[in-house]
Amino acid sequence: MRVAEVPGLPDGVADYFEAEGIEELYPPQGEAVERGVTEGESLVASVPTASGKTLVAQLAMLSAIAEADGDGAAFGGDGTALYIVPLRALAGEKAGEFEAFEQFGLSVGVSTGNYESDGSRLSDNDIVVATSEKVDSLVRNGADWIDDLSCVVADEVHLVDDDHRGPTLEVTLAKLRQRVADLQVVALSATVGNADELADWLDAELVDSDWRPIDLRTGVHYGEAVHYDDGTQAELSVGSGSQTAAVVDDTLQDDGSTLVFVNSRRNAEASARRLADVAKTALTDEERADLREVADEIRAVSDTETSDDLADAVAKGAAFHHAGLAREHRELVEEAFRDRLVKVVSATPTLAAGVNTPSRRVVVRDWQRYDGTAGGMQPLDVLEVHQMFGRAGRPGLDPYGEAVLLANNHDELEELFDRYVYADPEPVRSKLAAEPALRTHVLAAVATGFTTTEEALHEFLGETLYATQTDDPGRLRSVTRDVLAYLDRNGFVEREDGALRATNTGHLVSQLYVDPMSAATIVDGLRDAARANSDSSADADASAGFQTANELRADEELPADASADPSPLGLYHLVSRTPDMYELYLRSGDRETYTELAYEREDDLLGPAPREEAPDWEDWLSALKTAKLLDDWTSELDEDRIAERYDVGPGDIRGKVETAEWLLQAAERLAGELDVDCAASVRAARKRVQYGVREELLDLAGVRDVGRKRARRLHNAGIESRADLRDADKSVVLGAVRGREATAERILENVGHRNPEMGEVDADTETTAAVEAEERDGQASLGDFS
Repeated sequence: MRVAEVPGLPDGVADYFEAEGIEELYPPQGEAVERGVTEGESLVASVPTASGKTLVAQLAMLSAIAEADGDGAAFGGDGTALYIVPLRALAGEKAGEFEAFEQFGLSVGVSTGNYESDGSRLSDNDIVVATSEKVDSLVRNGADWIDDLSCVVADEVHLVDDDHRGPTLEVTLAKLRQRVADLQVVALSATVGNADELADWLDAELVDSDWRPIDLRTGVHYGEAVHYDDGTQAELSVGSGSQTAAVVDDTLQDDGSTLVFVNSRRNAEASARRLADVAKTALTDEERADLREVADEIRAVSDTETSDDLADAVAKGAAFHHAGLAREHRELVEEAFRDRLVKVVSATPTLAAGVNTPSRRVVVRDWQRYDGTAGGMQPLDVLEVHQMFGRAGRPGLDPYGEAVLLANNHDELEELFDRYVYADPEPVRSKLAAEPALRTHVLAAVATGFTTTEEALHEFLGETLYATQTDDPGRLRSVTRDVLAYLDRNGFVEREDGALRATNTGHLVSQLYVDPMSAATIVDGLRDAARANSDSSADADASAGFQTANELRADEELPADASADPSPLGLYHLVSRTPDMYELYLRSGDRETYTELAYEREDDLLGPAPREEAPDWEDWLSALKTAKLLDDWTSELDEDRIAERYDVGPGDIRGKVETAEWLLQAAERLAGELDVDCAASVRAARKRVQYGVREELLDLAGVRDVGRKRARRLHNAGIESRADLRDADKSVVLGAVRGREATAERILENVGHRNPEMGEVDADTETTAAVEAEERDGQASLGDFS
């Protein structure tokens, strides 16, 4: 089918696609059109990566937001299209693609941030791109423009199978379908084993295809050859090196790039270091120069050893990619790989989850990974490995794609063919019927007025994927009853004769987008701080019913001399105990270290501690380790020292900081709602986390372009506040920022200096020397763990 023959498209759209080189639709795209995707029909498209799913979504959205007239269709209707992505990193990428349609007068908005926002600024957009979590929060916070949706696209919808993100995507789609009459749902999926079940759930047409625009050969390397799925073999000698290096070198000989999937961050970094020596031999002088620039940008992102290691590898044409990297690191690696500057990337499986990183060859080096629940190494799912395979080959970039597993012996060769090459992906299964997943969604349904009775709640949940798949419908009812009892007991909902109503606190918790168990933990800790030094009977009654996430004893006696003003460490520990914070693991020797710290700082920690022999003692210590990382961050310890001390990457540090800031903001709002007199302490702790500074720098660090390090340098130069900075000697400011004129000008402009231009200003050399000396002394004083 030609694009010009597609019905329902607004004027000019077909011409646009033809100008972009898209004249004929791929077979799965043509089938989607035949099944009515441009005429308002819901659709599930279960097709391989690179087979044109995004174009199907574009055709659906553009036709859905068009207004029909006598001669056809034109833009100008009232409909809005929503594109749901699984990852923040994908939101910007997709929004960038859709901005091409602004030439038709359409506007594109992207939203992934503040969960408290109602997204009112998005109401004027024709296309909105957001994560499922953000869409869920928009619904909770009363975004009226949701009622104007005409089409919603769910990208990577097979991720409803994900334990963490799946329930939110599932419930969000169910809510949107119930709230908006005749809503068109277009669900884009990898090839899965039960696409028909997804289509039945969404009342949608189904396109289920294994067609790809270019050939994808899959196979297993063993011995001195690659054994392909069609029974052929190709010689690929290993020689004295590793299998992985041999495959990468062979791909480079054909001017191709390689993605190598491994099972851990450490393996990704080690693999990239080794493969850099292979990649560097294929670089041109021009590529080396370009890669040096990319490496410099990577070093500028973070001052950690991880950042330096990544930059060293990139300079040689290799890279690693995992969740421990900062977002800017990952983006630089992805862009350089797409530009074919970086020739090989060693990655954990997160890179297979939809990020646009095509390569000539994919190598699945590690097909097992550690599973703590199973107590050992477990094989990857077929669907996950096939997602990795799908990164191989892109139209216009590669003549073909190849995906190769690595076998160490003949038995493993046969096993890998049976397990992955010849196997069909597993069916997608809902993960909704678990108490942690349901707590937040049940409260949200009640708080938004989406449901007002227990029976209506059960009816709504009966419209979910879980309800269509389960053989035990009573299980969902049972878990929902337990969740309602928990929410009632903790004062978030009230129940009377089957009617449901959210309390003021429950409304706030839902809007804040925190797990109700996190909120219960925070409330318990704040009330503990507020009732310290008071006679206990009334306060004990006030806190009755609240319990922490690890079910600490709320009725235990509190120390009479506890401070009513919670310390920063106490607040960091409080939010680190919540299920919304991923705690740091205790490593060898940590139990003793943090047990000692727990007793040293016990007066700072909010709520009664479990006994050492209790099962939840290690959770208490893990939260304390996480809190100590945040304490080091707000004490201005360098990022590289934090990374070394806690054995984490820059992405982990920033993830902890962002989560702590969000949870402390929730704590601040909850303190105000409950009239607990510690909101000012919580606000100060939140600001210190946000800027990564000690208290005396909060005013300075809040100036745009200052940040934690420059704030300390300015303070060391005698500039201690915004007011000081506004009237400061420009030579002193320039000296404090180490002679960077553009930086000094931006800072002075942002603070409102009467004449921010540097002009002929010279940096004050004494200031530069002094701040550098004080910086060295300050870091040295933070060297000991205390």
